[in-house]
Amino acid sequence: MKAYIKPNGYRLAILSILLLFIGSGCSLTRRLKGNESLVRKITIKGIDDELAEAAVLYVDKEQQPNNVINLQFYYLFSKNGKRDIGEAPAILDSNLVEFSRVQIERFLQNKGYLKAKVTDTIKIKKKKAELIFSAVEGPLFRIRKLQDSIADKKVQDLYRVNRPRFSHVQPGGRFDTDSLAYDRDEFYLIMKRNGYYDFYRQYINFQYDSTFKSSVVDIKMIIDNPAGKSSHPIYTINNTLVTVSKSNGRTPGKADTVQVDPQFRYVDYSGKFKPHSVTDYIFQKKGQIYNIDQQTLTTSRLSELNVFRNVPNPTYTKLPDSTNRLDTKIDITPLKQFSDRVEGEFLFAGGRFGYNLGNTFTDRNVFKNAAILQIKTNWSILFDNSNNSITQAAIQNQDLRLGASLIYPRIIAPFNFPLPGKYGVPHTTFSTNYQWFYQKGLVSRESFINSISYDFFETGRKLHTITPIDIEFSKGTIDPAAQALLLKNNLFAYSQLIGRTIFSAGSQYTFQYNAIELNSYKNFTYFRGSLDVGGNTLSLLSNVLNTKRDADNRRTILGYPFAQYAKTEIDLRVYKSLGGERQFIFRLNPGIGIPYGNSDDGHWIFEKEFYAGGANDMRAWLPRTLGPGQFNRATAYNSDSLRTRLKYLDQFGEIKIIANAEYRYKLMDDFFGSKLKGAVFIDAGNVWRLHKQPDQPNSEFRLDNILQSTAIGIGTGLRFDLAFFVFRLDAAFKFKDPQFTGSDSWVLINHFNELFKSGTFKANYKATNSGDTYNFMQLNFGIGMPF
Repeated sequence: MKAYIKPNGYRLAILSILLLFIGSGCSLTRRLKGNESLVRKITIKGIDDELAEAAVLYVDKEQQPNNVINLQFYYLFSKNGKRDIGEAPAILDSNLVEFSRVQIERFLQNKGYLKAKVTDTIKIKKKKAELIFSAVEGPLFRIRKLQDSIADKKVQDLYRVNRPRFSHVQPGGRFDTDSLAYDRDEFYLIMKRNGYYDFYRQYINFQYDSTFKSSVVDIKMIIDNPAGKSSHPIYTINNTLVTVSKSNGRTPGKADTVQVDPQFRYVDYSGKFKPHSVTDYIFQKKGQIYNIDQQTLTTSRLSELNVFRNVPNPTYTKLPDSTNRLDTKIDITPLKQFSDRVEGEFLFAGGRFGYNLGNTFTDRNVFKNAAILQIKTNWSILFDNSNNSITQAAIQNQDLRLGASLIYPRIIAPFNFPLPGKYGVPHTTFSTNYQWFYQKGLVSRESFINSISYDFFETGRKLHTITPIDIEFSKGTIDPAAQALLLKNNLFAYSQLIGRTIFSAGSQYTFQYNAIELNSYKNFTYFRGSLDVGGNTLSLLSNVLNTKRDADNRRTILGYPFAQYAKTEIDLRVYKSLGGERQFIFRLNPGIGIPYGNSDDGHWIFEKEFYAGGANDMRAWLPRTLGPGQFNRATAYNSDSLRTRLKYLDQFGEIKIIANAEYRYKLMDDFFGSKLKGAVFIDAGNVWRLHKQPDQPNSEFRLDNILQSTAIGIGTGLRFDLAFFVFRLDAAFKFKDPQFTGSDSWVLINHFNELFKSGTFKANYKATNSGDTYNFMQLNFGIGMPF
């Protein structure tokens, strides 16, 4: 969700916030009492660089220096701590300093410096304290010998076979208790994957003997047998009972019990699910050894169906005989079957205002198969009160979208397809959509789209989406007065593009990599690539059948010309962690669409064109108001009426290149119930036409003009993270605007004095653009991150 706000309307609010901080007079020490001091600095001495940064984390949290902004928020809003906003001051406490010293000393000893000693010193100046921790590390102890003592021969073999793959403890390496703990956890999981249901971490112990003279350690890993037993038992899966409660979690009265097969017994108190909709995603099969990974996989996949509210881990019961078998019980609670979500957004910028209303109705269990039916409606209206609108305060354009999707949690195809649920739930989606777009005084367009899509995971990081059938029908009706004006100005190509009726059938493919990491703070690369190809089958069919050609010599199907094209787009992002919740992201988003064959005149589907601007790419520009290339609407048209009628629809291209760089950081943990984060960013890019256009000079893509025709925006923003979604406010500034030539394109540098007021530049722009105003700054409200 996003809205665009006129910057001048918020100038006083922004300045007021700045004055609030400046005028508050909240110095870092002004509210300290008596002999209290504020911890402002921690210094670590005598520790090698590899461990120094980690050592700081062992200083008690209450003795960590405050973030200045967080502390100011605490003083401004918390009313002496009555409200938990911001960050309470870190008051010096000698007991906590001593505790921190001991923790750092233990940390160094656990990292192999067994003789390490740490002392602390406190320096106070003007009620600001510096904590100095000085360490004498001593020699680094290394591992000399590594042995094991495992009573169970099968367990010993399992350990020795797998140890080279997982162990962080090696002869000659650093003695590190964290590595010992890691080895214990890894082998515990290996045991749990190989049938050892009642194996516990406590069975694994380490004995180590240090020789202080030579600074070496001998380690022995010991795995004991259960008390009174000669070995660890291996368990297999027996029968499975699945119980589905009502959506309120209750299981009243009696429910029909179905014996699905020799393993599964199914009880559904809700009466809404067929057994296979659940049992298909239970990966623990009768006769197989117990495997904790299969247990986790079952829980994850049942949750991913998005029809169950509560899917706890299965429970197990040992059979009373000596066969070491486990009966499994899985209890699940469904979500409410029907839900309805209403969404809205508001737009206001430079005399233009409007709204967008959306509604999504969801049926989570169609045909009792855990299939999901979604019916979506979306209605957008833009009013224009600017001087160049055809009728001031009238509707400038409308966009109505209606769509229905039926999503099955399996692959439905005429051929056998194995259930690839190991890495994620696959889906088959049948969808139909209708769109009506109306631009006052120009055009009314209708589009019908029907498709079948499949998505499945190749691995946990690789997602494939294949749309083998995508049928589109688009029809445009141009206002007679606008049509006459277009033809009078020789805009024949544009008239055909927005006014033609066209048919297309194609296929699409999308590949995503690493989407699972998008909410993390790791170092990773995200990739999304899509390919959309249309019209080839229709071209072959029309040639075989020798179908009629229209007045423009294009082949037709069912009396309508069809589009033939190839379109591809890439979204590549590099995420770099800078520690904590600080992150740098670089994004490159290029795309190209090439009409050919039956569309070799460049007339393909208008809705397939690329646009620039908006809250998710070039944030300093409104949607559909940037490009193509160096296109300048003031000089392209000699008619105010033509310039006004084509507004929002004439700035498109077949080529798009957008690059974004953004630095994200945390401001405070608690800001009125949300985590407050900040960002600074730079956006660069544009859209271009594939070929020269007589009515749009310098709009085509050329390597020798790519820098001059690239737009640049800079900005900063706030993100209010409420865990389940993020509110976003970005302030973006036009830094370089390619509609102007040469050095004049660096608008923020040349006309910084007109950032918040009118001057010669803005007056000249208004005069040559039929009354449109030039806004340097754009405020964007949205839900979710921009990318």
